[in-house]
Amino acid sequence: MNMLQDKVILITGCLGSLGRSAVAMFLDRGATVYGCDRIPLDPLSEIGQLQEQYSEQRFIYKQADMCDELEVQAVIADVEYCFGKLNGTYHNVYTSGWKPAVEMSLEEWDNCIRGTLTSTFLLNKYAIPLLIRSGGGSIVNTSSILGQVVKKESLAYGAAKAGMNQMTRVIAAEYAEQGIRANVLVPGDFDTKESNARQSEQQKAAMKNIAWLGRSGNTDEINEVAAFLLSDASSYVTGSLYQVDGGFH
Repeated sequence: MNMLQDKVILITGCLGSLGRSAVAMFLDRGATVYGCDRIPLDPLSEIGQLQEQYSEQRFIYKQADMCDELEVQAVIADVEYCFGKLNGTYHNVYTSGWKPAVEMSLEEWDNCIRGTLTSTFLLNKYAIPLLIRSGGGSIVNTSSILGQVVKKESLAYGAAKAGMNQMTRVIAAEYAEQGIRANVLVPGDFDTKESNARQSEQQKAAMKNIAWLGRSGNTDEINEVAAFLLSDASSYVTGSLYQVDGGFH
């Protein structure tokens, strides 16, 4: 059975490694997808080709900054205009910040908190009313293992992800009676173009050794859990943190 058949899912950060994988997977499983990211869409990219393949009846891409309140409002209004409903959100937007506390500027702190935590707040705030009008739905916010465990120089990023964890659980409690489920996806280390560019070979090897399974994950393994949380198969799951980390935690 295709668990995402006929569901309208909003995916943010859809040009990143995790987002690209999610768009392709969810479309293949029958979902209608509305994807957002901050940069213009290249028609020759993987996402551009998917848009051409599925047409606007199944997949729409919108350039939008999820840190901008007016742009978030416009996205939600456009989802309702185009599809008439929204069944789930999958939030993958973040801004990293890797410095020790005393070396981090206030601007760098603010950028990380705004890009990671405030973007989550804005999407959830404006998506929830449409989810309720659609008969209820599922919110999946992508956090990080660094919101729970300590890594040096992850002060702002870890704080933002920890805040996202608690925000999602509060939302789950506040809107359960209106048919809203809200859960947190908590990945550990997984192979992406972005992480591979940031880490040295020594760092990559060390991360793989930390996980009990002895390897990094991949985007499909992360998105399989997201697909479950966005589907009716997880109808009794809310307010949970789902560790997808190979035993890292």
